[in-house]
Amino acid sequence: MEITPQQLAEQLKSGSDAQIVDVRETAEVAEGMIPGARHIALGELAGHLDALDKGRPVIAICRSGRRSAAAADQLTAAGYTAYTVPGGMLDWTAAGFPVS
Repeated sequence: MEITPQQLAEQLKSGSDAQIVDVRETAEVAEGMIPGARHIALGELAGHLDALDKGRPVIAICRSGRRSAAAADQLTAAGYTAYTVPGGMLDWTAAGFPVS
């Protein structure tokens, strides 16, 4: 399933309980992440699934949307309700949404 940066920003504003997982590499997240996001690189995701709450939706984000789509597929297969952000952080920052 997909969620646009605009929809994600609205959810965050309205107090959504979704878990945001940034699946980029460490050097990439140094450029900034969505406030409140958790960093778990895509290659490490399978080993960190227990750190996520299966009862809350997970929104995966990366630089452009390709890795987050793979992460959402992996999460869905593991029983999570998962979304990907097409356009990723490129579209998030282009829209002027905050990074920390």
